[in-house]
Amino acid sequence: MSVKPLFQNEPFVFSQENQEKIEKLLARYPKDRKVSAILPVLDLAQRQCGGWLPREAMEAVAELLGVTPLYVWEIATFYTMFHLRPTGQHHVQVCRTASCYLRGAGKLTKVCEKKLKIACGQTREDGKFSLEEVECLGACVNAPVVQINDDYYEDLSPEALEDVLEALETDESVKPGSQTRQKLSTAPAGYGAKPEKKGGRRA
Repeated sequence: MSVKPLFQNEPFVFSQENQEKIEKLLARYPKDRKVSAILPVLDLAQRQCGGWLPREAMEAVAELLGVTPLYVWEIATFYTMFHLRPTGQHHVQVCRTASCYLRGAGKLTKVCEKKLKIACGQTREDGKFSLEEVECLGACVNAPVVQINDDYYEDLSPEALEDVLEALETDESVKPGSQTRQKLSTAPAGYGAKPEKKGGRRA
């Protein structure tokens, strides 16, 4: 599979809508501390570019915030939320940190590779899916967890993840959150769930 370039090969300019958002962001910080807005500004740039940060966008962010392109590069390469190459329409991120790993994250990665027919770090030829493993997604109580674009899919079994991927493949809507347990938010399995009724009385 060919490696896509880091360059967009055209100038990057923030859209009018994003410029207005950036003005509001910068207003939160002292004028000599505007670099503090680098994370949300990079996020806006990435979304405008369709899910990745070409070199031109990072250079534009550097000029906007008054820092060197290298400083922006250091930030963009530190956080897995930023992508330096184009991603798929559905960017699948499998958490591999302790809680998720102990609850079967390795099996989830294998499910993705088999179902999507790509390896970690790759984007499918049709551009519909890309796959990577990431460090802690911060939802350990609902491990194992997979993030797809902006949504978390939690309490996953291999079978449940297959169902999610099949639905996305056919452009069906999928409800994010816990996929295998009836529960309330981040509570233990069964806690807070509505009890079944038997004979008109609660069990």
